[in-house]
Amino acid sequence: MKKLAIALLLASSTAHAIPYETFIDVDDEADLQDLLTAQDITQDTFDELLDLLERGLDLDDADRDELYALPNLTYEDVDKILKYRDQRKGHIADPSELVAAGAISQEKLLGISAFLITRAPGESPGGAHGWARLETRYTLHDKDAPPLGLRARVTAYKHLTAGIAAVTNRNDIGDPQWDPNRGALIAARPSYTAAIPKAFVKWEDADYNLIAGSYRAGFGQRLVFDNTRYYTPNGLTLDDQLYYVGDLASTCRETAGETGISPCLGANGTKYETPDWAYRDGLFGVAAGVKHLELATGYLQAYVWASASRRSIYQYELYDHNKCADPHNDKDPSCAAPPIYVKQGDELDPTTAYAFQTLPNVFQEQLVGGEVAYYADRRKSIGLTAYGATEKNLVNGLDLDFQEWSRLPTGRTFGAAGANFSYGQGWLDVFGEAAMSFDKQPDSPQADGGGGPAAILRVTATGHKEELEAVLRYYSSSYKNPYARPISQADEFEGQRARDEAGGRLRYIKQSKLFTLHALLDVWVPPSTFDHATTPTGHTTPKLDTYVRADVRTTDELRLGLWVRYQDKDLEQGGHDQCYEEPIETTVTGDTVPCSGRQLTTIVRARWLPDRTFEGTLMLEHQLLDDASLSKTAFRQDVAAWAIALWKPDNRFRIRGRLRYFDEAIEDDAYLEKSVSALVDAGIVLRSRDVLRVRFDTKYWLDGRASTMTRQPNPELTLWLSYEAHL
Repeated sequence: MKKLAIALLLASSTAHAIPYETFIDVDDEADLQDLLTAQDITQDTFDELLDLLERGLDLDDADRDELYALPNLTYEDVDKILKYRDQRKGHIADPSELVAAGAISQEKLLGISAFLITRAPGESPGGAHGWARLETRYTLHDKDAPPLGLRARVTAYKHLTAGIAAVTNRNDIGDPQWDPNRGALIAARPSYTAAIPKAFVKWEDADYNLIAGSYRAGFGQRLVFDNTRYYTPNGLTLDDQLYYVGDLASTCRETAGETGISPCLGANGTKYETPDWAYRDGLFGVAAGVKHLELATGYLQAYVWASASRRSIYQYELYDHNKCADPHNDKDPSCAAPPIYVKQGDELDPTTAYAFQTLPNVFQEQLVGGEVAYYADRRKSIGLTAYGATEKNLVNGLDLDFQEWSRLPTGRTFGAAGANFSYGQGWLDVFGEAAMSFDKQPDSPQADGGGGPAAILRVTATGHKEELEAVLRYYSSSYKNPYARPISQADEFEGQRARDEAGGRLRYIKQSKLFTLHALLDVWVPPSTFDHATTPTGHTTPKLDTYVRADVRTTDELRLGLWVRYQDKDLEQGGHDQCYEEPIETTVTGDTVPCSGRQLTTIVRARWLPDRTFEGTLMLEHQLLDDASLSKTAFRQDVAAWAIALWKPDNRFRIRGRLRYFDEAIEDDAYLEKSVSALVDAGIVLRSRDVLRVRFDTKYWLDGRASTMTRQPNPELTLWLSYEAHL
């Protein structure tokens, strides 16, 4: 299991991430949150690294795809690690052996150390070992007991692992129920409850993988099936992750309902409290796989999985199919989301209605899937993947279905099937996948229902300390697959990222002792805009995302970085009378059109490392972006600044501090957020391997908005406690 003591020692190590955007020097979720807040990494990178950090990677069992997901490594590095492991008969006793053998550099080893599963000196690979982590969080002026999060994982006989994740919830409303008196849904108010959202038992060795309980799966180029969040998944993995939401949650989310007056008016609507621990809905059931079945030439891989998991849903994603034939008809009031009333002691009393709530246990997703692939060797393969799913309505009294903009397809039945391949020789790797989806969603002016095609081709050329990746992709407007997670941009079409997108991407990285260069160019067009007559804009909408990032080691103590990123949501549309941050805007006639604005982001960074015990970082960010709500003649300007310090006098203690100033729309103090926030985070190793972490967060809102004037609390002060015990 990961040694947190080692993670504390290596927290300041530099990782030149592949395919990540910047240096990754983390040992826990808090550090990743800092990078995300500073826009050093994207949300996609955060999700992927968090999953990898929490899962851990065993160098003895990881395949080529899994190793490539580690920060710092190119395919050249991965192939050297695998070659060394083969020479050692499949066992790497100490990761430092890789440096001695010349497989990777010392710097790269430090960069991946926090993500590796390691064992204490003298610990037998087959012995029982594990860890348990208890976390809590409290904000000043909270009225309820703080939320708790518990995770535990135990491994025995080297290949058998069991885990659990448990939480206490304070903000979740009750399961929605049909109220025959109102002819509507009702749900109980939030109360302090406990839940076990994740639990699993897994057996995995070099040839087989079996898991029961909560798990994730992903294959190929993630076009048919993937919910792992890994860049190159290939198989089954455990699921026991909990994570936190940084911002406080509103204490009141209700409307007037039947009472005529909202309880959230006045002071009640401006109070905020600590949010609960969060987790992603995943698969829950059984899955099995043959990872390596030796054939006369090459080997076979095969997986099957089945899941019956309960799904929560945002309340506005629903509609009643008994009242509305097609949710695309926005002007039909019967197609709106049904109200959810607050359950009272006397069910006949007038009551309020919920707003902006996630409804628990609305559907049960029943899903089956399978994958089979033939490998001539590690780099040459061909495979088939398919799955089918249906969402069973768990709420009686009405026929709930999904709005057309939901991630899940209208019709509640969906799936996909496709073929993938890989080919590698020398410095070249080629990967591809083609797929067809199916669903029961009705046709719309923008897309045909029933499913559609999609395809992706990825080519990687790897040289000495450099790598170039080219990606071509086509996702039709009818390809609605909620389990597709291929390379795509963050814009969505009716709730899906990997949909209505045709484009190409180039990504380049160059590493040396003195500098690291990251560059990206991505151009794409929504295929739905090819038919100008049926699109809101009346023309095609070519889009652009490009950045260049350079980090230079000027001296042994000082490293400087510059990141310039330009994004344009419509290369054919000019002028400042546009929006950028929102996905759509509304015209004077009430019609919605996609935002087509631009954004230019510039970040400068300086890191000072006078010795092995201290690291200081200063960052400045400036953004220019279109915002017609503020100005139709000039860019809106945002600025931010960070000061971060890390002190680690030895491998048993670490303290980190961060100060941030943030100002959106510096031209108008009463328009968007202006704030100052700070944190102090200390970690200390107790006994031989246990880790205690204490963190204080504060945030002071400074802008002149009416919501800020009445916000409670302001300033915010939050205390975090975490204790991780190793068995």
